Amino acid sequence: MPLIAIASPKGGVGKTTLTAHLAGILAGRGYRVTVLDLDPQNALRLHMGVSIREEGGFMASIQASDGWKSALLDTDCGAKLLPFGAAEPADVLDIATALATRPDLLAGPVRQMLADPDLVLLVDTPPGPGSALAALYPMTDLMVLVLLADAGSASLVPQIAQNRFMGRGSLATRAAERAVVVLNQFDARAPLSAAVLEMAQRALCHRLLGAVARDEAVAEALADKRLLTDGASGAAEDMQVIADQVVRRAGLRPPGTRRPGFSALSEWG
Repeated sequence: MPLIAIASPKGGVGKTTLTAHLAGILAGRGYRVTVLDLDPQNALRLHMGVSIREEGGFMASIQASDGWKSALLDTDCGAKLLPFGAAEPADVLDIATALATRPDLLAGPVRQMLADPDLVLLVDTPPGPGSALAALYPMTDLMVLVLLADAGSASLVPQIAQNRFMGRGSLATRAAERAVVVLNQFDARAPLSAAVLEMAQRALCHRLLGAVARDEAVAEALADKRLLTDGASGAAEDMQVIADQVVRRAGLRPPGTRRPGFSALSEWG
């Protein structure tokens, strides 16, 4: 039942790519995974092998009250997917406005998903703070922030270290405190990449989960409608390591095991 949000203060950092691969890795390890795409780009489905002609989705019709189960798709990696769905820019603005005033449009269905004790829910969020992410603050167990190993992302590290990147307010601060960071497209041969990694290690300490190598195989996998395969080196290996850290930080139990019910306590209470 944990909710793991993959987010970023800025766009174009590989957030959706990491979300798709985490879903595939966890599903491959035996976890029951559902992935919810809250990013209006609606690109997560392409990483997970869904046809570009498939335009239906959960978020695009969230105000129609059609229910989330009707939008659920199977994927080749074994995870279930709730795509954003095709939406015009004006519709995206309407959805954001609706969520700002009625967060339970999203929070309600997510609570239903989290009621399944064996489900791991991954959420690909839009870049930066917003109404969709804010609706999930109280339910988020772990937030994985994706940054590039470049100067633009490095400038955001102090905000993350001080829990200021989600904005003000108790809920935003509490969500920020649960955030960990992944540096994407790290190039060990590039002095700037190495310097950004060193800076992030100093500023974030244990909150830095690790780095994912810059690897042409990532782009090739998307072009081939597949995820990177197990056993591959480079970015594929790094994402397996990141998945190990996510499992540990989110407190995921091994697949098939249940938390003790302590039924007597319910009777006594």
